[in-house]
Amino acid sequence: MPKALGYAARHSFSRLKTIEFDRQEAGPDEVEIDVLFCGVCHSDIHQAENDWGNTVYPCVPGHEIVGRVIKAGSAVSRHKVGDLVGVGCMVDSCQQCGSCHDGLEQYCEGPNAFLATYNGPMKPAAMAKTGTNMYGRDNTYGGYSTSLTVKEIFVLKIPEGLSPDAAAPILCAGVTTYSPLRHWEVAAGDTVGIVGFGGLGDMAVKLAIAMGAEVTVFTTTKEKIAEAAKLGAKGVLQSDSEAMEALEATFDFILSTIPEGHKVDPFVPLLKRDGSYVAVGALAPMPGYSNQQLIMGRKTLGGSSIGGIAETQEVLDFCAEHGIAPDIQIIPIQEINEAYKQVKSGDVRFRYVIDMASLKQELVDA
Repeated sequence: MPKALGYAARHSFSRLKTIEFDRQEAGPDEVEIDVLFCGVCHSDIHQAENDWGNTVYPCVPGHEIVGRVIKAGSAVSRHKVGDLVGVGCMVDSCQQCGSCHDGLEQYCEGPNAFLATYNGPMKPAAMAKTGTNMYGRDNTYGGYSTSLTVKEIFVLKIPEGLSPDAAAPILCAGVTTYSPLRHWEVAAGDTVGIVGFGGLGDMAVKLAIAMGAEVTVFTTTKEKIAEAAKLGAKGVLQSDSEAMEALEATFDFILSTIPEGHKVDPFVPLLKRDGSYVAVGALAPMPGYSNQQLIMGRKTLGGSSIGGIAETQEVLDFCAEHGIAPDIQIIPIQEINEAYKQVKSGDVRFRYVIDMASLKQELVDA
């Protein structure tokens, strides 16, 4: 079995440290990938620190993965050795339910839902019984590692025109914001609000502007107003009550990218009749909202989870076509614990990406 090296959290309170483990051999419909880059998602931190109460340790995070195919199974037809490819948040699903047939594997209705790239199925009973990261014959360790073995249908093609390091966050941050913009049919001339301006918000602004929308960013940080302006968006401080009041009933669509629980009430009055407020960033319980505000404007509160495999390929191609890429900062994996602190404090603009050559160097030095 291929030997791999990764970085893992062993407890909710521990720093990530090196871990050696076996990857499964590539089966007939699988490819083995040499990991080149992996983005650092806020979800990685939530999972490593067991904020959602479902983490199985040791936990090797990472679901924004770009690498090269180094082995392809006998039945693989979509990818070949040497291809530059990506792996996002999922590595399997039931492939039988309505959602899977519709290309929306993230809403898989199978007994365990989809299989996450790390930490196992979204309904974790199958792993909870054993208390390990094994799911069938496969381990569910993520992209903070030297290699990965994945079914070919869950592997994406990185198009020409996208830098491999910048492509990594598109596999989560990109599709997580692209999917609701497409589903709610954001189009040229629409007025779109983006709540929060971190890694998700940065991609949401760029994508919405490329779709032709007029975009406003709502932030708690004054300095981010100038950053939004550089992208062609208006910036508004959430604490500026006069500015917020002036925007009442002006938005067709508002997308919340904040990764923590937050108040919805300040934004509902900003929606036009039939407008929608959609959350993608927070899995935590949210404070209440006014039913009256919703009823009187036939407004909608909604949510959206990542994106399907087809949507993920679509957003990669869209970004390549429109010259869109996240703003990234490359780090060696040895700085991952400090990077987590920076993400939690909001001090990164906008996305850390790990250069996995730094991890492979540990193998050389060992």
